Amino acid sequence: MKLVVQVRLLPTPEQAAALEATLHACNEAASWVSEVAFARGEFKNFALRRHTYDSVKSRWGLGAQAAQHVIKKTCDAYTTLKGNLRAGNLGRPGSTRYRRATEKPISFRSQGAQPYDDRMLSWQIPGRTVSIWTTGGRVKNVAFTASAEQLATLALYRKGESDLLERDGMWFLNATCEVPQAPLNTEPVDFLGIDLGIVNIATTSDGEIMAGRELNRIRARERGLRAKLQKKNTPSAKRRLKKRRRKEARRAKDINHKIAKHAVAEAERTGRGIALEDLTGIRERVRLRKPQRATHASWSFHQLGQFIAYKARRAGVPVVHVDPAYTSRTCAECGHIDKANRVSQAWFACRSCGFVDHADRNSSRNIRARAWELWRRGAQSTAPAPPPTPRGGTGRKRSITASDARCASPAL
Repeated sequence: MKLVVQVRLLPTPEQAAALEATLHACNEAASWVSEVAFARGEFKNFALRRHTYDSVKSRWGLGAQAAQHVIKKTCDAYTTLKGNLRAGNLGRPGSTRYRRATEKPISFRSQGAQPYDDRMLSWQIPGRTVSIWTTGGRVKNVAFTASAEQLATLALYRKGESDLLERDGMWFLNATCEVPQAPLNTEPVDFLGIDLGIVNIATTSDGEIMAGRELNRIRARERGLRAKLQKKNTPSAKRRLKKRRRKEARRAKDINHKIAKHAVAEAERTGRGIALEDLTGIRERVRLRKPQRATHASWSFHQLGQFIAYKARRAGVPVVHVDPAYTSRTCAECGHIDKANRVSQAWFACRSCGFVDHADRNSSRNIRARAWELWRRGAQSTAPAPPPTPRGGTGRKRSITASDARCASPAL
């Protein structure tokens, strides 16, 4: 399976200037290629190359490999846009968002990621340096830093392209690694049910509660601070806002990684699968009071589910998603369903048999039971497989995101 290992580059000022000039040139060329593609209605890689390849090389001084990657990156951006339009992520045809996304060509950010292959980038992992192509020539001995685990993964499994990107004045390389995955456990002894929530981020059917009260307090304080700084709108406030941006997202991502790693390790150790709720579209289905909306919408349950899925695939642990309907109102002992069973946010008390338990643990037991029943009926693991490689690609899984491209639509 393909994983991406991110390492931080530590360039000298001269090296950083060369990297910055290269990113600006590549993304400026990609925006021009996008205009040509939009004007001609030609979004296929090889066909678009006939119209733009020579100009990209001569006008921006890019090498042959860099020019090809610029053209391919543009085609990938339009493929992603087409997929978003087809999926309805940019609204209905004729809506304002839809028209903004389709009436103008895609433009690329000056700091957007640029792919590099092994002809343009070479790794010296023992010395923690890379040699990288730039528009000013080859830059050698660019230092990078990474953890011992990342270095081992790079040394053993690195394969394919790497993306160079700049974020908040820092430089990174995202390296693709082809990591082997364990055979899927087709005969799990049971399932580990996981209930996801706001107060308690994750509660397992074993009774382990990963509470988020402290994190919720931090998030509420951060939201209040952001509101004050935005209202103040002074240069100093803007500097503080810029410094704090993405801080909460990094914290949430770190916590989601830790929860997913712990859950998968426990399931693997005990020979069980993992049972999760299918929360697709929950924001559209659930109506909340205004004070609750920010708390409900800010936590990334989808991200946590993705982390559990890919870590489970790597460990060979099956994952089953179940219907979440009435899991919080159903008694895990007798199966009685009643809204009054949920006496509070924290406690469940069955009106039929008198069973009392923590509400989230009771829900997780119901999730476990539903997954076990589905598995016995022949359900397959729903841990998503990697997407197919685009035609004409290099065998590397990649997609164009907001760090790479933007158009008139905020979704890109």
